[in-house]
This record gives sequence, structure tokens and C-alpha cells, in this order.
Amino acid sequence: MKYIVVLGDGMADEPIESLEGKTPLEYAATPVMDDLAGKGQIGLAYMIPEGMKPGSDTANLAVLGYNPKNYYTGRSPLEALSIGVDMKDTDIAIRCNIVTVSEEDGIPYGRRTIIDHSSGEISTEDAAVLLDAVKKELGSEIFQYYAGTSYRHLLIWDHGNVAELIPPHDILGRKIGKYLPEEPALKEMMKKSFDILNNHPINIERAKRGLNKANSIWFWGAGTRPKLDSFEEKTGKKGVMISAVDLLKGIAVGTGMKNINVPGADGTLHTNYEGKAMAAVTALLEDDYDFAYIHVEAPDEMGHQGNIKDKIEAIESLDAKVIAVVKREMDASEKPYRMLVLPDHPTPVRLRTHTAGPVPYTLYDNTMERRRIGRYNEAEAEMSGNVVQEGYRLIEQLFA
Repeated sequence: MKYIVVLGDGMADEPIESLEGKTPLEYAATPVMDDLAGKGQIGLAYMIPEGMKPGSDTANLAVLGYNPKNYYTGRSPLEALSIGVDMKDTDIAIRCNIVTVSEEDGIPYGRRTIIDHSSGEISTEDAAVLLDAVKKELGSEIFQYYAGTSYRHLLIWDHGNVAELIPPHDILGRKIGKYLPEEPALKEMMKKSFDILNNHPINIERAKRGLNKANSIWFWGAGTRPKLDSFEEKTGKKGVMISAVDLLKGIAVGTGMKNINVPGADGTLHTNYEGKAMAAVTALLEDDYDFAYIHVEAPDEMGHQGNIKDKIEAIESLDAKVIAVVKREMDASEKPYRMLVLPDHPTPVRLRTHTAGPVPYTLYDNTMERRRIGRYNEAEAEMSGNVVQEGYRLIEQLFA
């Protein structure tokens, strides 16, 4: 038996008036997910444990069967694993976004507004140049900067503390003053970064092209060195991770799964969906892996942008270019397989950030097909009556 998880990050949402009271998942054309739901099982799962902040870090750990209450030490330490930073026990890892803040003349940094947590999904190449400019001015033996992917980067703080820091996607459109770090050194570096970046040649060129400037760093997601058990030892399954984001790659490193890097997979709306699907199929059918985890970031990014149309497009692309391809190839192989499709958490376009509500899942087994008319969405999942309260145990149903 082969096992597959297809995760549409942030895919779940709320009913939206302009979509006739439907969620983006209900409104989108998703014939393959609907077919899986009709032939398999559908239900709701709570991936965020009570009392923990909703995020892709805690939620994806849960989807993989790791109880976040036992394993979670912060988001950035997981990303540090992906980047290849060997943290000391005394190190604190902090996510360093490159963001867009407003640039009114003559106002203090704290009175600026955060416009975009991703700087218009800036390319990794441009972001690396900007981070290098920050590093030259602000880096030291105590504060070391490391380039990641797109707008997502890393700060390692030697003998630091796990400061309380606000994610930038939680405060889009707000004045940043009351959300800045209380830690003076972190706050000062964020302030100085605006002066370093706002008139950098890359940002001057971005402004000419009508793109958001990548004109400030933003710290969040602090944590300590992670300690994760081997996925293979825990489950008996040899697995691969297929994702464009450092968080998921870091989880794979920490759990001993193999990362497969797909050309053109970049976490955006126009990522290489088919390439991800075929990488999973190849790993399962040719390289003899037991388990493949396909993570698609685009629905979450569109939720953060508050873009209904593009979130629908991301969901439809996931259905047509990932799930359909995986199902077609696995069916042609005539090998038995089970596939679990779900989001990690909701990212409602109204809120533009994560929430901790339950997510719909569908679990399909090609050896145990049922025959009913169904749809895969939040309402159908709720009506099913199937509820997994401890989301980290959902994977037990996949492997049952």
C-alpha cells in the first residue's frame, strides 16, 4: 500500500456573500476532490490543539502525526533545519520576513502601516540581495542572518530569549507601532532596516514596475532548537516531502524524511503544480517510498492577500494539476494506495490570517471505493458527523 497526503495550505474558509454564501472551496470547480469524497470518507479535523496559536507550523506537525503540544518549539527553528543552520542549544531562531510598509515622508517608523507580509511574493534572488544589505549593516556574532526562500528568512540570536513577536500577516493594514518587539535590539534592527532597504536599487526598480517595495524586515516566530522523532521509526513508513517553503522542508529534515526539490515550485499561485504531483508519483512508484506529502502554499498566500478570485484559482489548480495527476498515475500503476486531502488550517480572506477552526478532510482508498454523490467542502464535512478532535491522530486513519 502507498500513502499520500495532499495538503492545500489555508484552503478552508468562511462563507462569502459575493460567492452566493459559499466558501471558496464550495464555489471552486473541484471534480476530483468531489469524486474522492463521494467514494471515500469525509469529515472534520481539529489540527490546532486548544490553547496553541493557529499556524502552518503546529498544523503540519499535527497532520504528520506529531502532537504539537509535545514537539513544537517554535516555527523558525524548523525553518533553520531547512536552510541548513545547525543551531546550538543556546540559540534562538527567529523568522525574518521582508515586508512592505508604507513610506510617508517624515513620520516615525512606528507610525507606518504594514501593507504586504510577502513584499508582493518577491523572488528569492532579489530578496537575497536585500537581506545581504541588511546583514552587512546589522549582522554580528550575536545576530546572524540567513537567506531563505522568497520573503522568508532567518535570524539566529546567540543566547537570546524567546521573545513574544507578532506575525506580520496578523496585522495587515494596521499601524505597526504597538506591534513592534519589546526587545530593544530587535526593535532597533527593524527600524534601521527601513532606512537600509527603502531606497535600495532593487526597490527603486520595483516601484517603477508598480510592485510593492520590500522595504523592511519583520521578526516573528521565535523558538529553540527542535527535537523531532524519526517519521520512519514512528510510523514504519519511508517518506518524502514535496514543498516550496522552508517550514515544511525543515520539518522533513527534522523527521528524517527526504526533501524533493521541484524546479519551478515556488509557493506562489503559479507554482509548478504538475511537477510536484509527478515528483510524488516517481518517489512512490519508482523509488519505492511508502509515503509522499505534497504541500501547496498558494491557497494560504491568496487568503493572506484577501484575494477571493485567486484563492479559488489556487484551489482549482490543486484539484486539476496535483490531485488529478496523482490519481491518474496511481490508478494506471494498479498499485493499492490511500490518499488524504485536507488543509492545515483555515485562512479566511475576510481576516487575511489563520484561524484555529476545524478543517475538512477526505480519505480515499482505491481498494475500498464507495459509490455516492458527494462534494468536498466545509459544509459537507460538517454534515458527515465524522469529527477528529485530536488532529494529530488523523494520520492513524490513513495508515489503518
